Amino acid sequence: MTYYVNASAPAGGNGSKENPFNKIQSAAEIAKAGDEVLVLPGIYREYVNPKNAGTKENPIVYRSTEKLGAHITGAEVAKNWEKVEGNVYKTAISNEIFGDYNPYKTLVSGDWFIAYFMAHTGDVFLNGKSMYEVKTLEEVKNPKKYELSWDPDFTLYTWYTEQDESKDQTILYANFQGTDPNTADVEFTVRENCFYPSEEGISYITLSGFKVSKAATQWAPPTAYQEGMIGPHWSKGWIIEDCEVFESKCSGISLGKYKQPENDNKWLKWKYKDGTQTERDCICQAQLEGWSKENIGSHIIRRCDIHDCGQTGIVGHLGGVFSLIEDNHIHHINNKQNLAGAEIGGIKMHAAIDVIYRRNHIHHCTRGMWLDWQAQGTRVTQNYFHDNCLPFDHLMTDAAIGGAGEDLFIEVSHGPTLLDNNIFLSDRAVKLATQGVALVHNLIAGSFTAIGCGVNNGTINRVSPRYTPYHVPHQTEVAGFMTILHGDCKIFHNIFIQQEMREKLRINMENCTNFDWDDSNVRVGTFKYNKYPTFEEWDKQFEGYCGMGSPASDRYYSELPVWTKGNFYFNGALPMDKEKDAVVDSKNKVEIKYVEKDGKPALETNVYNFLPDTKLNILTTEDIPMAFEPEQKYENPDGSPITFDEDFFGTKRNSSTIPGPFVDKTEVQKPLF
Repeated sequence: MTYYVNASAPAGGNGSKENPFNKIQSAAEIAKAGDEVLVLPGIYREYVNPKNAGTKENPIVYRSTEKLGAHITGAEVAKNWEKVEGNVYKTAISNEIFGDYNPYKTLVSGDWFIAYFMAHTGDVFLNGKSMYEVKTLEEVKNPKKYELSWDPDFTLYTWYTEQDESKDQTILYANFQGTDPNTADVEFTVRENCFYPSEEGISYITLSGFKVSKAATQWAPPTAYQEGMIGPHWSKGWIIEDCEVFESKCSGISLGKYKQPENDNKWLKWKYKDGTQTERDCICQAQLEGWSKENIGSHIIRRCDIHDCGQTGIVGHLGGVFSLIEDNHIHHINNKQNLAGAEIGGIKMHAAIDVIYRRNHIHHCTRGMWLDWQAQGTRVTQNYFHDNCLPFDHLMTDAAIGGAGEDLFIEVSHGPTLLDNNIFLSDRAVKLATQGVALVHNLIAGSFTAIGCGVNNGTINRVSPRYTPYHVPHQTEVAGFMTILHGDCKIFHNIFIQQEMREKLRINMENCTNFDWDDSNVRVGTFKYNKYPTFEEWDKQFEGYCGMGSPASDRYYSELPVWTKGNFYFNGALPMDKEKDAVVDSKNKVEIKYVEKDGKPALETNVYNFLPDTKLNILTTEDIPMAFEPEQKYENPDGSPITFDEDFFGTKRNSSTIPGPFVDKTEVQKPLF
């Protein structure tokens, strides 16, 4: 059955082409497996709550008939603005419009949110862009530029809210800096979600070609019910494709956790167990309550433009397992800096078990991608990262110390986590407070950070290692828990380039001392692993009898070995001192930067002019030692081996190859997407 929806149609339609519904929800109430809902261009100011699930063979498809022509929004037009003084106006809104959820009475809160940041889940928008909330009317009348914002000039566009209890109204005050709000495009957030089932298990839904914007979403930590503006809500087999997703208060798309009432934000509410322990509890509870490959995950997010969200572009914990995230453009996330905490990034996912991230363009985010806990069987391949490390000098303040950002952060996971054929162009490339990572055929023009640190829980006088789970390979079942020993990294066939170091960033990082979460390194290369053993050195600890009765030893808790092979270093990038075949070019000056060609992302570099004639063997899964703790190989989600015979574009490598993500220098001259 095909249903039609047209925002311009009168109410009372039957969903036929001749007499369409005027609300998407009307179709969402009745659409069943195999049905298609065709939505004509227009603005749909509604919360779409799909009531029925599709099947793998017959999903329910919601499709915009014109790509990005149908716009689902959680906002309403703000009218009847009355001038207060100067550039300041106010309007009164009846609270009836909000129903059971008033985002101007609801503060952003949750585990790992920095609570001294005051923010309501609601927002005010001028010409589609969210303005800056302040705490007092005086700050609306006399706004001050907020220099930590990535767009400080716009921070003068401020708003403030209060309640008129006697009239049951929400009062909004706003400084429009000379714009008349009664003739401009001004909106305010009303709804918590835009396209999100209220019930669990609404599986096999496709959302295709929509604009989706302006939802009053709540903070989405891994220990809470993780909502987004769009999301499958603990189900299986969704496809979100060809959408533009923007201006969610917190998260754009959630592949996250269901609500566990007795364990929801428990660290914030109960306080006697820290967040790490409650997160372990969440994982074990989920396994008891049906978290499995058969029921959860296997979603696809593809070809979406995701931008200008307050916390994350894509968030998830447990619910995103076995998913594919490909060909997306994710950018300008958390740039307002009006929200802060430990759950922020272009993509922030816990338990990305067997998730593949490929061909994504991720830039100008507080942090590009953050894979936290259980990045087991995770593959990050053919992605382009840049400008994710405090890209503007005005951001280099003392407040930014320890929070400089990077392209990719992998935290307290046991792997195997595979990074191959990526371009890392930010000053800080990969944060490695983890183990069990293989880096193969990448171009790395930023530093490795947090080597050997960042895995404890911030105590002062007590030992506080974080024990995190590892799983049965390619399943959700927990196989064990272990702390992070560090190392267990395999670094093969990469190109390392030291970019010219930005002075303010260098000084900022050098001033960051005695900070256990980050070593603040901004120098490029593998040299931070100098103290780590080779496999042969590590193996010697286990010679002879090592079972019960053997002499006391640190062997089971010492750093794990690191393997390096076939890496090339330029502009002063440094190899680890045990890397026997490193090629270090100290003669030539290599240039590298992000550019655009014909309006498309590209890379400009001369590094391929200086590669020697050395030819490297094509690597396979069997060439990479397995991840130590889960004893799992770097392989495909179905358990089949990987042959690294394709480059960034998918072009086949010859029987021998060169380092980095391109088969030759002609490839690097193309637009990358």
